[in-house]
Amino acid sequence: MHAVPPRPSLITHSADFLREALRSGEWEGVLPSERTLCTRMRISRPTLRAVLGQLEREGVIGAVVNKRRQILAAPASVGRAAVSRMIALLTPVPQQAMPPFVLFWVDALRELLAEAGYQMEVHVSPHCFTGKPAGGLKKLTQRVPAAAWVLFRSTPVMQRWFIEQKVPAIIAGSCADGVEIPSVDLDYRATCRHAATMLMQKGHRRIALLLPDSAHGGDAVSAQGFREAFATSDAQACVLPHHETAEQVIESLNGALKRKPAPTAFLVARSIHTLTVVTHLLRLGYKLPGDFAIVSRDDDAFLDHVVPKVTRYSADAAKFAKRLARLVLELAQTGHTSTKPVRLMPDLRRGETA
Repeated sequence: MHAVPPRPSLITHSADFLREALRSGEWEGVLPSERTLCTRMRISRPTLRAVLGQLEREGVIGAVVNKRRQILAAPASVGRAAVSRMIALLTPVPQQAMPPFVLFWVDALRELLAEAGYQMEVHVSPHCFTGKPAGGLKKLTQRVPAAAWVLFRSTPVMQRWFIEQKVPAIIAGSCADGVEIPSVDLDYRATCRHAATMLMQKGHRRIALLLPDSAHGGDAVSAQGFREAFATSDAQACVLPHHETAEQVIESLNGALKRKPAPTAFLVARSIHTLTVVTHLLRLGYKLPGDFAIVSRDDDAFLDHVVPKVTRYSADAAKFAKRLARLVLELAQTGHTSTKPVRLMPDLRRGETA
């Protein structure tokens, strides 16, 4: 079966129409007023301004002067072909190693972009996520003519490189401090603050956060929000970092259990690590939540099959993909978008572990 041909977005279609009109010499010197163009092209003023902004960046028209735009040059005849219809997703891990929630929003994002006439390619490039990624990023972005890049699990040095090189990018995650790139992420700061407060209300005075020792912005703000919950409380907070393998999660957990006094509640980042914590405590003979309370910062479908039922925070992957697609398409079609972070608050799913 042949693939369905992509449908161009209204902005792309309108930009192509206006380029063709300019190539044919329909207007000379200056463009008509925005009202006239809106009527002629049957589009709204916001759409028209996105189109005009795109042609201005191409050097075809000038900025507004006395409510008119000067025609600077006729568009090249290859204008349509010069516009990339491809979005690149850059990731350090292959799709089979991604958490289920990520797989869901990646698939949903691909479908939403296809509906707008864009193809999404996934590029797995671990060497772009090292401490010195400049060489790898330069080669990759030169080889792949993407209209916009989506960065998954990006590091601060990567994010700064995209800004410095002026390569259009959206972060599927959180920005590092001082970095302003459009981003969509779950509100981990508010989630961890809420979870710690809930556990304190249940009487826990020693609460630990098990967190990957990573440079990802979402993990950094998780620790920040967790500590904020203790600002006006006499309860004790501790952050237990680990390096993401099951063995290291267990090592960090065992270290906490040896403390005098030990934590009585654990907030765990990453659903797969929650599974490790729950099964290890049960293996040691502890009862949940009798001996310890467990809350998972994240959710995945496999947690539905864990007994006892895990208390966790759950987000909508489809909603995440829609917000991400909106920013990606705006960036690809206009060359710019708001850098105000988009943060989605997960819902608490009460279980039997807290």
